[in-house]
Amino acid sequence: MRQVAESVEMAGTLDCVDVSAQEYTRLLGYPRGWVLEGRALELANWAREWYAKNGRPWFYARQAESMEIDNKDGDTIQIDGVVFKSKRLRNALEQAGAHSAILVAVGAGPEAEEHARRCWSEDRPDEYFFLEVFASAVVEHLTTFAGARLCDWAEHRGMAVLPHSSPGYPEWDVAEQPRLLELMKQTRSENFPSCVDSFDSGMLRPKKSQLAVFGVTRHIERLQRLTSLIPCESCSFGPCQYRRAPYKRAPRTTGEPVPARIAVLDAGAQYSTNRKALQRWSEERLAMRSLPDGSIDITFRYDGTTCTNMGRPLAFLYQVKLGSQGDEYPILEQRCEPVAGDTGHMAMCKYIADADGLMAEIESEKPLIGQRLNSVLGWRREPNGAGCFCEAPSRIHKWGLVLETIHYALVQKELSGETEP
Repeated sequence: MRQVAESVEMAGTLDCVDVSAQEYTRLLGYPRGWVLEGRALELANWAREWYAKNGRPWFYARQAESMEIDNKDGDTIQIDGVVFKSKRLRNALEQAGAHSAILVAVGAGPEAEEHARRCWSEDRPDEYFFLEVFASAVVEHLTTFAGARLCDWAEHRGMAVLPHSSPGYPEWDVAEQPRLLELMKQTRSENFPSCVDSFDSGMLRPKKSQLAVFGVTRHIERLQRLTSLIPCESCSFGPCQYRRAPYKRAPRTTGEPVPARIAVLDAGAQYSTNRKALQRWSEERLAMRSLPDGSIDITFRYDGTTCTNMGRPLAFLYQVKLGSQGDEYPILEQRCEPVAGDTGHMAMCKYIADADGLMAEIESEKPLIGQRLNSVLGWRREPNGAGCFCEAPSRIHKWGLVLETIHYALVQKELSGETEP
């Protein structure tokens, strides 16, 4: 059990919330760099002005009395004796050597929700939509604002605050939100600034509210090695004097120099295959092409042999599409199919027995789809050196080799400072 010597508790309401035009435009669904005009600009200004006159934004933050990372169960942590299950949060706290957690609640207040609902009932869907989205932008801004205040508090004490996590985020069930809310309401000297309730499903009421947990660590040097734990990259608070890295989604003005890219892949990765093989495959079998939106199209050619029929040669083409570096290379698409013109795969014993069934299995397998490329490093799979594609363990093993080769190749690009694959 980790008890904390230092302590912080903050609460209050804000007279104004300076939501950036870029963040509001992004939440409205427009592409990066889009400038609102015409009717859209009119509605955006109306929503901003209405909220400035009628909204009641608030925030609350309290440092937990104790935090414990459960070493028996790899998914759980205890905060003030209450158990929460989030593998992602637990791993982040453990990797950063966090000794404490700060509980944060923010809200845009009920006023915007009520007025947006009135707009809908009055058949004014445009006003409803723009005000709803602006209230969401306020919640994001308040979470960022609270994080910046906590960074200020931690900086003066030789500590750092980690990026926040919330119920409903990946690997944290939103159903745990009521328990977190009740824990937050156990205030010390400050009153909870607003009335917030939760449904059994975990949804908050008012819905334009958010609960978050920020880890705190004294091991600032660890954050420099763990890129996913650099809080500044996920923080949009522009004027912060404690910024150590650029905000990943920050827009650039015309003519502004592009800052050096920050590595997002683990350069010290432990691969299941030796690096010499990965280097050779990345040079001989891998092709990568950057797209205008920052995503990457990748192909990998695999050459093997059947395990029967005197070892007939076969060739398969792996196709992978990754999201941008700024989004930490999420795996968006995966596909595996025989190279055009290949006939060797037809000599595989399972193909001979059930060609349609085997090819359907191969086509349906998309391991790690939706996850970030770094996740291949923790992917446990059985070693299987079979050259054919008849059995699932053999196919999964090959997918692991392909993704590790892609990871290795992109790490080399990041280390060399190249901006394009």
